[in-house]
Amino acid sequence: MNIVCIGGGPAGLYFGLLMKRRNPAHRVVVIERNRPYDTFGWGVVFSDATMDNLVTADPESAEQINAAFNHWDDIDIHFKDRTLRSGGHGFIGIGRKKLLNILQARCEALGVELVFENEVSDDQAIARQYDADLVIASDGLNSRIRTRYQDTFHPDIDVRKCRFVWLGTHQRFDAFTFAFEQTEHGWFQAHAYQFDDETSTFIVEAPEDVWKKAGLDEMSQDDGIAYCERLFSKYLGGHKLLNNAKHLRGSAIWIRFPRVICNTWVHWNQLDGKSVPVVLMGDAAHTAHFSIGSGTKLALEDAIQLADCFREFGTDDLPHALGKYEEIRSVEVLKIQNAARNSTEWFESVERYAEFEPEQFAYSLLTRSQRISHENLRLRDKQYVEAYEDWLARRAGVERRPSQQVIPPMFTPFQARGVQLKNRIVMSPMAMYSARDGVPGEFHLVHLGSRALGGAGMVVAEMTCVSPDARITPGCPGLWNDEQAAAWRRIVEFVHANSEARIAMQIGHAGRKGSTRLAWEGIDQPLAAGNWPLISASPLPYIEGVSQTPRAMDEADMARVKDDFVAAARRAHEAGFDWLELHCAHGYLLSSFISPLTNHRTDSYGGSLENRLRYPLEVFHAVRAVWPSDKPMSVRISAHDWVEGGITADDAVAIARAFKAAGADLIDCSSGQVSKAEKPVYGRMFQTPFADRVRNEAHIPTIAVGAIFEADHVNSIIASGRADLCALARPHLADPFWTLHEAAKIGYKEIAWPNQYVAGKRQLETNLERAAQYALQIGK
Repeated sequence: MNIVCIGGGPAGLYFGLLMKRRNPAHRVVVIERNRPYDTFGWGVVFSDATMDNLVTADPESAEQINAAFNHWDDIDIHFKDRTLRSGGHGFIGIGRKKLLNILQARCEALGVELVFENEVSDDQAIARQYDADLVIASDGLNSRIRTRYQDTFHPDIDVRKCRFVWLGTHQRFDAFTFAFEQTEHGWFQAHAYQFDDETSTFIVEAPEDVWKKAGLDEMSQDDGIAYCERLFSKYLGGHKLLNNAKHLRGSAIWIRFPRVICNTWVHWNQLDGKSVPVVLMGDAAHTAHFSIGSGTKLALEDAIQLADCFREFGTDDLPHALGKYEEIRSVEVLKIQNAARNSTEWFESVERYAEFEPEQFAYSLLTRSQRISHENLRLRDKQYVEAYEDWLARRAGVERRPSQQVIPPMFTPFQARGVQLKNRIVMSPMAMYSARDGVPGEFHLVHLGSRALGGAGMVVAEMTCVSPDARITPGCPGLWNDEQAAAWRRIVEFVHANSEARIAMQIGHAGRKGSTRLAWEGIDQPLAAGNWPLISASPLPYIEGVSQTPRAMDEADMARVKDDFVAAARRAHEAGFDWLELHCAHGYLLSSFISPLTNHRTDSYGGSLENRLRYPLEVFHAVRAVWPSDKPMSVRISAHDWVEGGITADDAVAIARAFKAAGADLIDCSSGQVSKAEKPVYGRMFQTPFADRVRNEAHIPTIAVGAIFEADHVNSIIASGRADLCALARPHLADPFWTLHEAAKIGYKEIAWPNQYVAGKRQLETNLERAAQYALQIGK
């Protein structure tokens, strides 16, 4: 097969040598615009796992690369005149020029043809010139080939918010180093690592607005670099910062990172009656932010995967080989890019975490990508994690005795007003559709009681309706009469008498989403008979052509509904609930006022966010006035509507600030369910970023929800300061004893079980220990 690689970076060189190594009969040509053995850039970083892949793919070049690498395990974080170190991370750094020189020499030894100083402007002409059967577009971030066939590749390029400059220094670092310096304009950060005996990479980064306020956009190269030298002088040991991009002018050395992702990776050309595929590889196909050091890794692993696909399918079946390559790599790249996006956003938002104490700031940085979780970090550096867990526990008011186990973050207590939760686990409110005339019955007693026995710090009753016409379905519970209050009191008394859990009441009004069938009879579908009139912020049906159209509320409606909420709150207190939550999410009545998708009013309750919040805040004020001052009150919001023109995370922060000012103690950060046009981006812990932003920008405690299903998730969220509590719904449906079971899985034994079930605790812990020992033996 005749192969042409356009672009002599890591992707093109490595693919070329792999194909030539596996079949010397291939003709492989790599065309590079630069001169022989000439390149730009400083160092690149791999993980130990990436190096293992290179050893398998080509041991000869891997041996040379490994010999040239600088290896380190530690990460140093410098913040507020403190240095915190974590070990066990396993990184290796090499100069970009050295890496390319090794690959170029290996290509030459194998017979790959290297063509230098050739700027390819027409890939089709090059394909004809070399009678190519396959063209690899490895022409980098600004790929001309990707642009030429953009109607096929559909590239999505997201230019990020920070400016950064890639520099070098002769200062040597014995750990991967992150340094943060605050200026009058905002925060700057440096990413530094040594890549050979004499040189280190030193990247300086700042949000664009901070960069501009500092005047760097108007400075010459030399002045800008001198500014960075002064700012980070205490880390440079008297050494200068080095610049190898002098061909650029002025502030052009400062760039914004473009995240590139392509919908497809293969384009087919018909050249002289021959189908010739053009295949994207490396930065031409995708980019990953330098803060997780994966750009070169991705390029090399692209090359390995495509070579493996040709070995599996042969070179005579190009469509299958290329299809498999795209299928596998697009998934793997998406995983890395998701992690890179999380990491990028963290560095764009350093100001958000600047009030953290150095211990929590460092932990937040280490786990920013979500690829490193709490338990993963423990595997890397157990001593660091246990010391941090002790620090967290002390902050929560718990001092561990020497004979005690280290307390995982999820099992630290949480205080809100006069109520203390024994741990950070909340059973989320979940509609059960099992009440009769709004009265909770035996099912609710068992449902809530068993979850309270199961170890959660707090269980929350499902949205309980403040009037008959506030119900979602005829099966929804209420708090509009004394019979209902008495039934709730029985449940509360059981929880208090038989567990250490607290119990919360969530009150709400269905609004335009009311008068529907039980979920298992047709979710969101109107009742076949017996529908009641609906009210909402505006006369907009939930499902066009299906749902009943509500009546827009007038002032009399608002007064009545507010009184209903107040009466329900009073009954909740009389029933003995420890905590009250006001439901302002998911498109229900109060939510319908907040979202511009559902509030089209032209009076003082519509228009701006401030106006749209007026009625929900009026209800909150009225309820807070009758709810005891020593009991907490939270608000559940939809922090994102997932629809263009709807509520965004920026709005969520403003909404949280408004409720905080009104006296809210926590914000329960959910999202969506406001419009059927929503397009959520699902994934594990997918709504936690909303809780993070609200907590650390509005400065109010938050509850994180959404696809949290392991103790590791909870520990990571709480330890990193992304939320204060974690509410789990589906995991509690599947396992009432989720909290106790997860404690056993992570080996935490110092948790109380109900006396009646202690024998089961001991057996579970023993079985898990045996399973772990067996797995270890099998692994050996």
